[in-house]
Amino acid sequence: MYTGTADPWDLAGRWYEQRKYALTLAALPRRRYRRAFEPGCSVGVLTRLLADRCDAVLATDRVPTAVAEAAARTRDLPHVEVRALTVPEEWPEGTFDLVVLSELLYYFDGAAFTEILTRTVGSLEPGGTLVTVHWNHPVSEHRLTGTQVAPLLREVPGLVAGPEFHDPDFVLTLHHRPLADGSEPPSPARAEGLV
Repeated sequence: MYTGTADPWDLAGRWYEQRKYALTLAALPRRRYRRAFEPGCSVGVLTRLLADRCDAVLATDRVPTAVAEAAARTRDLPHVEVRALTVPEEWPEGTFDLVVLSELLYYFDGAAFTEILTRTVGSLEPGGTLVTVHWNHPVSEHRLTGTQVAPLLREVPGLVAGPEFHDPDFVLTLHHRPLADGSEPPSPARAEGLV
């Protein structure tokens, strides 16, 4: 798909993508995150936007052309690391308080799908956020649509389901790990003392 074009889906130019990214960022319950992981980052358009909200971002993709384009797009951001990595076989060390699975899960079958989510939960810090966004129309390369991914996420052990946004074209979900004492992280209003 990347042969002959640096951005095969026009992620940087389409209004659809700009709106989806804006909604993704607006849905995040915390203003700031310490360390984010974005596997399947493609050409790094969302990566660059996440960098404004995170102290550190690790963005990865399995396609060398995409990695090169994402690295070039974020070259001026020293707190962003872009590297080649194939999930779920490869997974980064350490923990994250934000994991972004955007346009990724529907490419995987049952075993790999489960492995990605198991690794996500294992690397997500207590109180951390998982945001997923998936296209909601049938595509021959996709095993699922966004509407089919969402209920599967609600069944993942170790995650608590949060809000979902069902757009005609995509489904955005939020989940979090419970805090160390088993309680839920505060809502944005509660965190600012409004409730």
